[in-house]
Amino acid sequence: MKAIPKRTLLVTCIIILLPMFFGLALWNRLPERMPTHFDFSGEVDGYSGRPFAVIGLPLFILAMQLFCAVMLRAEEDKLSVSEVSDFRALPGNGLTAELDGQKLAGGNLAFVQSLAAIPQETQDRAARLAEQGKTPLFFCRSGKLLGVIAVADIIKPDSPQAVRELQGMGIRVVMLTGDNERTAKAIGAQAGVDEVIAGVLPDGKEAVIRRLKEQGKVAMVGDGINDAPALTRADTGIAIGAGTDVAIDAADVVLMKGRLLDVPASIRLSRATLRNIHENLFWAFFYNVIGIPLAAGAWIHLLGWEMNPMFGAAAMSLSSFCVVTNALRLNLFRICSTKHDHKRKNHAKQTVAKTAEDHKENKEETSMEKTMKIEGMMCGHCEARVKKCLEALPGVEKAEVSHVSGTAVLTLSAPVDDALLKKTVEDQGYQVI
Repeated sequence: MKAIPKRTLLVTCIIILLPMFFGLALWNRLPERMPTHFDFSGEVDGYSGRPFAVIGLPLFILAMQLFCAVMLRAEEDKLSVSEVSDFRALPGNGLTAELDGQKLAGGNLAFVQSLAAIPQETQDRAARLAEQGKTPLFFCRSGKLLGVIAVADIIKPDSPQAVRELQGMGIRVVMLTGDNERTAKAIGAQAGVDEVIAGVLPDGKEAVIRRLKEQGKVAMVGDGINDAPALTRADTGIAIGAGTDVAIDAADVVLMKGRLLDVPASIRLSRATLRNIHENLFWAFFYNVIGIPLAAGAWIHLLGWEMNPMFGAAAMSLSSFCVVTNALRLNLFRICSTKHDHKRKNHAKQTVAKTAEDHKENKEETSMEKTMKIEGMMCGHCEARVKKCLEALPGVEKAEVSHVSGTAVLTLSAPVDDALLKKTVEDQGYQVI
């Protein structure tokens, strides 16, 4: 394959950079926010500031063009890239692989710290990055730290407004994430959520939703594969249209445009629809209680009321007309307007506090903790296997298993024989110390 001719690259650069120069020349006449992304229907679903739209976007496109040129030249010169082997993804921890006989690893602090020494200065710097809303990822090779990369989850511009609107409707907003606690709290503070639950493993979101359902009705918003069990468990699952197919299939409601503001809008529409149904049922019941006995002549002997059959037929048609007309009023309902939002009675915070306090007291009275040392666990699958077999035992309320530390912390609601615990683990092929 031939490389891109220099003349073609030059023309491409001119075409890309020319709008940037015109944008700089007309800088003061341009709006502060400019559309930079469109959905499949052609509607704008993303805005960016003037600097990015005028300068950043053309430079990004130019960089992609240069990248393609470099890749084509590398293919022409038959340059090869070494491939990794023995690649493993460890849920909740990170990943490992081998390259040229050396073991590579990357992931969170706890995982990489078990494989390589991390200076305290590096840990402090990572903590500061986490407080800024960035997730620090550590990388090592053959037991030696290579460096730290911080990635940031930039919240959507409409997220804080969506959270405020939900709170104005009497809904408690909880952010559920697998990020570390510091990063999650920083992001949660930016969004303005009521509570942040961080450090949740991929298979733990469903359990959190199950506990939240004990406090009231729960609606879950998600877009990933890991969110599917939680979406199914929630009373109402809401999936982002741009998410995975698994999440979309598991949800009850799908937001096609992917805007978080559509979450409170869908709740307003559902409330208005339910209110409309109640109104139609009330008037239909009230109308029929009076009209049907009147048409049947039940009131002739009591009150002397009677109805001409022609007027009865007209009245029946009028009732259907009123019900249908009242239902059609939903077409005039403005789902994005917060004017008619009324904060409903929500005792969630009191319930949470009371439940937490009661749970703490009951746990102190009835539960016990026991730690087991286990050898032979190598990955997250081993953790799940040991966790499943232990939690199946009567008296074991919860088991926190970690292959990194080689431990299993058991929360017991009743005494369990140590021999039984040991035998259960060893039957799975692991050794209890």
